[in-house]
Amino acid sequence: MEAFGWPQMILAAVAVQRLLELAIARRNTARLLAAGGREVGAGHYPLFVVLHMAWLLALFVTVPPGAPVNGWLLALFLLLQAGRVWVIATLGRFWTTRIITLDSAPLVHRGPFRWVRHPNYLVVAGELAVLPLVFGEVWIAVAASLLNIPLTLHRIRVEEQALRGRDGTGSGAGGWTEWSSRRSPPAA
Repeated sequence: MEAFGWPQMILAAVAVQRLLELAIARRNTARLLAAGGREVGAGHYPLFVVLHMAWLLALFVTVPPGAPVNGWLLALFLLLQAGRVWVIATLGRFWTTRIITLDSAPLVHRGPFRWVRHPNYLVVAGELAVLPLVFGEVWIAVAASLLNIPLTLHRIRVEEQALRGRDGTGSGAGGWTEWSSRRSPPAA
């Protein structure tokens, strides 16, 4: 029986991508903190780490090497990866996996932030659901998605509070549910 098939190659590529992103995030976090930035919401950050590690580990453990790969869903996952790269490239030095706010930094008005207030969270929600479905692992898609919802909603509230007043109005960044294309999306 083979121990390494297409599913494992795909999962290994995702794991390597995540490790590279963590290196970028750590570098950007250090730079932002050195420039006077501050971290908010650090208490919930480990829960995201555990969720994402458990999600990927569950896939490594449960998906057999010979499992069929749904090409359409894999294409959708790759499209989500393009969205992920777009968010990271748009935020540039402000992109981190933590909530680091630098009061002197302008809010980002371009890229996916022109249309969606928190595009990275939409991409992550899609990834958590779609990648398991690529291999037919419905229970992992459902479990990861259900666990992600309250974490992400909490994180958005914390991020919105951190950005309050940075939209130029002095009244706050506005609720994430109130955002329209005329409002400025967050940078960090």
